[in-house]
Amino acid sequence: MPPSPPFFPFLLLLLLSAAASYALPAFREAPAFRNGPHCPADATVHIAMTLDSTYLRGSTAAVFSILQHSSCPENITFHFITAAPDLHLGRTVSTTFPSLEFHLHAFRPSVVLPMISSSIRPALDDPLNYARIYLADLLPESLPRVLYFDSDLVVLDDVGPLFNTPLGSHAVAAPLYCHANFSAYFTRAFWSNPRYTSTFRGRPSEPCYFNTGVMVIDLRKWREGNYREKLEGWMKVRRRVRIYELGSLPPFLLVFGGDVEGVEHRWNQHGLGGDNMEGRCRDLHPGAVSLLHWSGKGKPWLRLDSKRPCPLDLLWSPYDLLKRGSVFDDR
Repeated sequence: MPPSPPFFPFLLLLLLSAAASYALPAFREAPAFRNGPHCPADATVHIAMTLDSTYLRGSTAAVFSILQHSSCPENITFHFITAAPDLHLGRTVSTTFPSLEFHLHAFRPSVVLPMISSSIRPALDDPLNYARIYLADLLPESLPRVLYFDSDLVVLDDVGPLFNTPLGSHAVAAPLYCHANFSAYFTRAFWSNPRYTSTFRGRPSEPCYFNTGVMVIDLRKWREGNYREKLEGWMKVRRRVRIYELGSLPPFLLVFGGDVEGVEHRWNQHGLGGDNMEGRCRDLHPGAVSLLHWSGKGKPWLRLDSKRPCPLDLLWSPYDLLKRGSVFDDR
């Protein structure tokens, strides 16, 4: 890991996180999900997610949906990345999912704070939004791969086949959207500089947009390719020149665009939270659906609580484990 900035900003963040954790919502206990007789004993599926008080309700719904649709739920191990060693968050997870195998991994916001530039939506500038860059540093070296999920999604299918996606020579697999306007994710300052645009030369294919909320990551290839340093390099460039507007997504497109193993689109029906400014309702993309992802400004639990849900938010609500009658339940 790179050297840490001064300790006191991190200490302040730690204290603020600890204060927030005392006001965590209360959740119902999820049912226990058990393996069937066909499940192998040595085929663990490792899933990484960030965990904080702001998105805790979304995280519990995501975990519930993953377990409910898994054919071998006891083979799943969760790795929760927290902004501080927060025992209150861990206690909430363990009481909501008593049978769940999980680990907490503390991420220091101070590692990435000096490299974060303001973007079009403040939520995208949260240091925890960049924790996916550091998974290979945070998770055990013995772990060969991990399935990364955002906290604003629900899964409607068995994640085992997705986790076992053959990656070939690639370090990352994700649904690719080659019909999207890739150039729109970068500014004129980027496209007018040959030194920047040359990064795409020699890639296995033309760069395509992919959403970083659902990724299969080969952690060994990641370390061998020094991808954390490459992503940080582009973030440092962005501190000097405004080559993109969004948060942690553009560095991934710069480093991995044209070098991603594609998976079926059904594994990331993203954009259900609308755009980053207004969060308007959206429809599903054509095709099969194995995962619903509320990327964008609008989150289903907030729209449901405001009694102004979008139609697709009703597909999220069956996985909401918020305990009715708690101070966090406005309905």
